[in-house]
Amino acid sequence: MQSFVIHMKGSDARRPNAERLCAELPDAQLVDAVNGRDPDAIADMRTAPGTLHAPRYPFPLRPAEIGVFLSHRKCWQRIVDGGVDFALIAEDDLAVDPERFARALELIGAYATPGMYVRLPVKQREKPARVIAETGGMRFILPRVIGLQTVCQVVGREVARRLLAATETIDRPVDTLLQMHWVTGQPVHAILPNGNREITGEIGGSTIQTRTPAAGKFAREVKRAAYRAQVALRPQRA
Repeated sequence: MQSFVIHMKGSDARRPNAERLCAELPDAQLVDAVNGRDPDAIADMRTAPGTLHAPRYPFPLRPAEIGVFLSHRKCWQRIVDGGVDFALIAEDDLAVDPERFARALELIGAYATPGMYVRLPVKQREKPARVIAETGGMRFILPRVIGLQTVCQVVGREVARRLLAATETIDRPVDTLLQMHWVTGQPVHAILPNGNREITGEIGGSTIQTRTPAAGKFAREVKRAAYRAQVALRPQRA
């Protein structure tokens, strides 16, 4: 299995962890992240104001979110161009438990196909619509509601091709779009628990999040909750 580690050039605080991941993950290489704050870097990405799909996304896309989306699309394109059955895509704020991670990859390897997308999330929140396999307390599941974040996942070649076609224009962040299996036509699986952690706070903080003024924070949380409730009404089914 190949691995792609998304890392922004010049991000000195994150570089040691990115290099550590390249040593820990199978056949890993760095992929230069797209700088969403560089207008030239995102000029070719068509965007829409949250209205492409239902439910409507209630927030404008931030430049950094566009950059993250383009970084994942770059990895999907490499999977397609490389003709590999599937590959692991990780962001550079991931930390793995080597023993658990090896077991997770072994479990994925027993079931993965070029048409499968498998999350190895850092937050253990997803509830299964179906348990596909279980070993040593680790479960390979089809979650009812797909979780957020794209810190670590295994993406099949046919999935990558399908997602590239579905995201020529974007109107929401990449993890939010991936929740929408009714739009992409792509089931999303997960391995829980897997020992993965997100160490953003230890390596310089988030490159995406921005401070929301106190006056607008409550309104944003209300909109976020309403949006997530609509997503929950469209679960994956066994």
